[in-house]
Amino acid sequence: MADPDARSIIATLRAGNTPTDADLQWFAEGLANGAVSDAQAGAFAMAICLMGLGEGGRVALTRAMRDSGERLTWDLPGPVLDKHSTGGIGDCVSLLLAPALAACGAYVPMISGRGLGHTGGTLDKLESIPGLRVEMTSDALRAQLHEARCAIIAASPEIAPADRRLYAIRDVTATVDSIDLITASILSKKLAAGLEGLVLDVKCGAGAFMKTPEAARSLAQALVRTAQGAGCMTTALITDMSQPLATAAGNALEVIEVMETLTGSSINPALWDLTAALGGEALALGGLAADAEDGAARIETALESGAAAEYFGRMIAAQGGPGDFVDRWPDRLPAAPVLLELCSDRAGFVTAIDTEALGHIVVHLGGGRLRDGDRINPSVGLCDLTGIGEEVSAGQPLALIHASTQSQAETALLRLRSAYTLSDTAPDEPPLIHGKIT
Repeated sequence: MADPDARSIIATLRAGNTPTDADLQWFAEGLANGAVSDAQAGAFAMAICLMGLGEGGRVALTRAMRDSGERLTWDLPGPVLDKHSTGGIGDCVSLLLAPALAACGAYVPMISGRGLGHTGGTLDKLESIPGLRVEMTSDALRAQLHEARCAIIAASPEIAPADRRLYAIRDVTATVDSIDLITASILSKKLAAGLEGLVLDVKCGAGAFMKTPEAARSLAQALVRTAQGAGCMTTALITDMSQPLATAAGNALEVIEVMETLTGSSINPALWDLTAALGGEALALGGLAADAEDGAARIETALESGAAAEYFGRMIAAQGGPGDFVDRWPDRLPAAPVLLELCSDRAGFVTAIDTEALGHIVVHLGGGRLRDGDRINPSVGLCDLTGIGEEVSAGQPLALIHASTQSQAETALLRLRSAYTLSDTAPDEPPLIHGKIT
């Protein structure tokens, strides 16, 4: 049998056939070590985008990309668990869930990402805390898990390098929108972290990449089957993103909402309930709860008792942030100099929100990146966001804009006004959780 080569593998895909596991392993190694050219990587991605891989090929590609770099192994007195969200607006669950899982006996090496398009990034939110570092060596990560049981960090260059290379090429070849490639990209990094259980939060709605429950279900099924095929127990919840999950959108503003929840000063029911639901699934996968319902109750206890806040403080200190952050967080976070309210021009019910537009508003305020390498302003964004189903009177605030300049605030105001739809009748409020895939 001839040795694998890029041209034959691409030809196999172009013909609608699935390459062998060995072929996909070779191609992933070639992405990582440079044996595969950019042109060949682009052709590979396009062939998969057009022809698909099938379930077996998807599992094989995920494993191959996982194995293209370092794979973490653990010797810890508890299960190694994690959660991944496909992205949305006001989705700061990770900052609550990692310490809550740690408080319940799990170890959480959460490899997270930065903002992508209109969606916020967990790492960007964390970096609004002064001094906090998200880059970490494997040895430092192991030390932190022993000390704080949880870490939220960026993927090191040694983790799934094939994905790092292929993702950059997909971004410039219009091949991002492929369930096979999305699945392999997400899971190769997560599975390289040596997880024993993974819960997935697959978003659907106006603020998500998957706009319909049907599209989200297809992605969730692919993710769950692939992760389980690669040896990691996984469950997915399909959750709503027709409106922001938190009442804030923006890096420091979302950290404020997290701290209000952890310290009990203000509770957002949707944020609380989704954190408990995802955490319950994770604890059940890890054997730390009898079932998901029992696990959710344990997560709520961790939040209510202050135990999750304690582990959050340990994590922040271990990653270079202030040692007294939990006690003095209002003094530690940056604040924007300009505040401007959006007030309703009529009475009625909020019936729809262009949630993706809210994300773009935050990006244009400076809270996200328009180009790779842009510097983020952690203080800007939106807060006090009115939700779907709420009744407002004429002149009542719908949201509060945090901006660097008055002109930026006024531009955001115009965009924000068009993102809200009001009517005289109350709408049906969307469910928080649309379904579960196991």
